[in-house]
Amino acid sequence: MGKIISIANQKGGVGKTTTAINLSAALAGQGKKVLLIDADPQANASSGLGVDIRELNSTIYECLVNQLDPNKAILPTPTKNLFIIPSHIDLVGAEIEMLNIPNRETLLKNMLEQVRDDYDYIFIDCSPSLGLITINALTASNSVIIPVQCEFFALEGIAKLLNTVKIIKSKLNPNLQIEGFLLTMHDNRLRLSNQVYEEVKRHFGDLAFNTVISRNVRLSEAPSHGQSVLDYDASSKGAKNYTALAKELIARQKH
Repeated sequence: MGKIISIANQKGGVGKTTTAINLSAALAGQGKKVLLIDADPQANASSGLGVDIRELNSTIYECLVNQLDPNKAILPTPTKNLFIIPSHIDLVGAEIEMLNIPNRETLLKNMLEQVRDDYDYIFIDCSPSLGLITINALTASNSVIIPVQCEFFALEGIAKLLNTVKIIKSKLNPNLQIEGFLLTMHDNRLRLSNQVYEEVKRHFGDLAFNTVISRNVRLSEAPSHGQSVLDYDASSKGAKNYTALAKELIARQKH
């Protein structure tokens, strides 16, 4: 049975989609079969893995709103072992349409039950909001990875997200765990980056991943080529960081 992990933070620009694409690709590179769910109307994870989002008839939107069989929306990616259910701008309206559906918070969970046994890992790239689709993602997940950018206001939004996790645990998904806090866009030449790292480590202890994602030009270039950084430049620092993160995540599952 696959482990379902949301990648969430309601703050934008912290490296959620970058992490969703590249951690998925790194785990696929370790021989794991991975499904990435693009649950963000911006569809950046889809285009970042080479999906032409203008050509799609079957996306996460149809799965949630029309109860389409998820197997009909799954697409292969250029990375072996990595598959995606793409997103579409229509997803913006899905939250309103979902309001009239019974048990609307569990639509994604029920959908993923149909495909969960086919994968080792299922990642959900959440949008930078705590709306109904993100609630669906957290309700469907075993755990959540929270990317934290190494900047001054990094810890500001986290309290809000942790509160949401707490509410979802008490009302919808008692088994939801925090998989870990992932520090992104780290620049060890900057004192501030190192201070944020120390603060997160002090605050969250073992919940902070040992692997830190450094600032890396290749990481920001790769999506425009429709590739993960591992396919785009396997020798780059970004590729090495995400490979290390994949190995750390696999090691955590064994404990």
